[in-house]
Amino acid sequence: MRLLIVSDTWMPRVSGVVTCLRALIAELEALGHEVCVLSPLEFHSLPCPGYPEIPLVWDVWRVARKIDEFAPDAVHLATEGPLGWAARHWLRRRGLAFSTAMHTRFPEFVHARWPVIPLGVGYAWMRAFHRSSDAVLVSTVRMQAEFAGQGFAHLALWRKGVDLQQFRPRLERRAGEPVFLYVGRLAAEKTLEDFLDLDLPGEKRVVGDGPLRSELERRYPQVRFLGYLRGPLLTDAYRDASVLVFPSRTDTLGLVMLEAMACGTPVAAFPVCGPLDVLRQGVSGVMDEDLRRACLQALRLDRQLCAAEARRQSWRVSALEFLARQPRLDGAPCVSAEQLRAERAAP
Repeated sequence: MRLLIVSDTWMPRVSGVVTCLRALIAELEALGHEVCVLSPLEFHSLPCPGYPEIPLVWDVWRVARKIDEFAPDAVHLATEGPLGWAARHWLRRRGLAFSTAMHTRFPEFVHARWPVIPLGVGYAWMRAFHRSSDAVLVSTVRMQAEFAGQGFAHLALWRKGVDLQQFRPRLERRAGEPVFLYVGRLAAEKTLEDFLDLDLPGEKRVVGDGPLRSELERRYPQVRFLGYLRGPLLTDAYRDASVLVFPSRTDTLGLVMLEAMACGTPVAAFPVCGPLDVLRQGVSGVMDEDLRRACLQALRLDRQLCAAEARRQSWRVSALEFLARQPRLDGAPCVSAEQLRAERAAP
């Protein structure tokens, strides 16, 4: 099958959306499918005001020709940006089916930066984008219920995975002072100060970058800001940490939690959507409205049991679940229910 994925966020940016799509594409290609990504790399763009890491494509009239040239069997719109809207317009004009995904709570994302924009406006804008989608993919059952309550239809579950080849626990036991780690964007919606303000023993480390980095480095000189890390360096950062601290209240999932768990590192988080769907309380993490208490209790968790929880995830099963949700332009199924059940049952 020829599958087109349209995403307004792509490499070299580092984000959960990019990580998810790259893993998905690798599995789809391993299954024999041909995948094309329509991203800002092929267009002209301007930096998003207030968030220059995000490119906003402006020559969207070229989208139609790009889609025609690839001649896809199925189309997935991963983001609600200019490329996503342009591709949606092209598909609707031709009466063609497509799927979409909600990787973030976009209204909360916008409201955190520009409080004058009400949440209701953001959700109305999202409903308009996803209304024509044959399958609106969400990561968890809780997010499915929450978005249904906001008036979204055609919601379907697409669970994510973790790269168990890259993210593996270290055999020797960790020693020394506790290390509390954050991995992710340094942006307002991540409420990183809820972690950095905590009185904790040992050391705090931050992996990632974003619009708040300079300000946070100035305000928290005692914290080690490591910037973006990839590959073995990122794996080592997880392994060296005693606890991954996940202070966000707005993420729909949080892939970094799965990555940390796979390295044997437990997670401290608030009891909100995302952590509630990823963590097993008292085994792979601790969730508490008192984030300091969650951090200290997570120090006592068994790292081997934490890693075992992550091994339940698989990007291959995630890719097959994604395929099962795709409406082909010719109406044929992308993957059978029997194939998906067999893969889930495999050891």
